[in-house]
Amino acid sequence: MIRKTLSASLLAVLFLATPAFAEEATIGRPIEGGSLHEGHLDMAVYYVPVDGELLEVTATFAPKTGGDPLRVVMGLADGDSVAFSMPGHQDSLYAFSRSGKEVTVSTETNTHLRADVTMR
Repeated sequence: MIRKTLSASLLAVLFLATPAFAEEATIGRPIEGGSLHEGHLDMAVYYVPVDGELLEVTATFAPKTGGDPLRVVMGLADGDSVAFSMPGHQDSLYAFSRSGKEVTVSTETNTHLRADVTMR
């Protein structure tokens, strides 16, 4: 009985310890690409350095059911992060963050979080 209880408790802890974001990609060099395929949109992303210390991040979102792709272009300074949902796809939250020369992109589906912007 104790063994079954411990096994059930351990299994519950493992499920609670999983990260909130279902999929993640980190890009460490200019023009190096990354992609995410969680939810109703496929996304391809890359960055290039621009004026000053900014990295220009380009993300293209393509609906899996067909339709026109959506593109987002943003400048990220070191330490910046932003999270948002795409129009018509509020069930997926996309988060972009920069640390040094790395840009990390993650997605979480079936969420009802509001868009949040944090800039330094």
